[in-house]
Amino acid sequence: MTTYARPRVLVAPVTVTPTKPLTPSHVKGLLWVDVLCRATALVADVDYRYSLTTYNVTAQTLGFWAYLDSECPALDPESLTEEAIGRHYVRYQARASPPSYAVLRSYEERVEATGWVHPVSARLLRIWAGHYAALGLHDPGLTAVQPPGLEMAGVLHLLTAHGLCLDLRNDGGPVYLDATRFGVPLRRIVSAEGQPNYLACALRDLLPLAGEYDRVVLLYDRELHADYVLLSKVLEVVGGVISREVVERVPIDGVVRSSRHGGWAGYTVADLLAAVRDAGDTDAVRLGLRLYFIAVLGRGVQQSFRMDLLRQSVVRAGRLLAAGFPADPVGMDRVLRRSMGHLDYVDPYRLTSALLSRGNPPVRQLARAVFC
Repeated sequence: MTTYARPRVLVAPVTVTPTKPLTPSHVKGLLWVDVLCRATALVADVDYRYSLTTYNVTAQTLGFWAYLDSECPALDPESLTEEAIGRHYVRYQARASPPSYAVLRSYEERVEATGWVHPVSARLLRIWAGHYAALGLHDPGLTAVQPPGLEMAGVLHLLTAHGLCLDLRNDGGPVYLDATRFGVPLRRIVSAEGQPNYLACALRDLLPLAGEYDRVVLLYDRELHADYVLLSKVLEVVGGVISREVVERVPIDGVVRSSRHGGWAGYTVADLLAAVRDAGDTDAVRLGLRLYFIAVLGRGVQQSFRMDLLRQSVVRAGRLLAAGFPADPVGMDRVLRRSMGHLDYVDPYRLTSALLSRGNPPVRQLARAVFC
């Protein structure tokens, strides 16, 4: 067996705000990241950065929390289902105007000081932890306090030092990320009132980490493409080697919908698991979901979600596992290396698709290590 040096790889996917149910689009992204991390960990030293603490200070999350306290003060969080929380979130998003930063500032200060999470979102995260366990996903710290490595002031200082900051606060204006020398437009990252957006939070989280790894892998959906191009440019300036993986959302009945508008009834994780429970055992369900969401759906949006194809994938996974191809360490290493191409991390689509090939891949061995 050929011996390779082990690179250091940081995997940093976009986070899911703890405000709504996990949908097929979320499941696709989570499974994609899970396979990438677990497979790459067989050939590299991998860290999986997923800090909800960092991103809970954005208006999207804080605004929902303020809405719950002002409009639904009598809610008992422990009595809420995932779907009930999602319905409250849809009602919040339908409001004519969001709460002001003056209203949100006290929430932001609690998050920054202690990593505080609103009880309704804390309830949702515990539900998600159960989904992670059922899906066989590594939990990167859903309920852990994981503050970013930089204060916002440190980010602005670093951006200014590299000629990437246009700060208009002295004139009552916002702060812009100025990467115009790379041919991209100005992007506001802090409002005139001081509210950071998602990109600002990502900079706080990843700027101090990027240069410590041989590669940083950013995963996100098409809606965030412009921000992640900007983020990658900045991380490269400070010494990062960046790869971007776009994993598209999953259409339902031909339409890609944001969770803020609802449309997830009948398509939550609990619904998906209930629909395939009798199609195979636990390992078959876990492998089957990965076959469907990664190999069948692929990166793009060409196919709408189909429950019948999900069930067929679980049945097929059971057959693959039952076939029991002989364990072959050399063969597994070969499959992993082929799935990497010229990169230093494993492509989940290439690896998962390889399980469906006629080359007798070591399915059980890969299933134990990566897919189940």
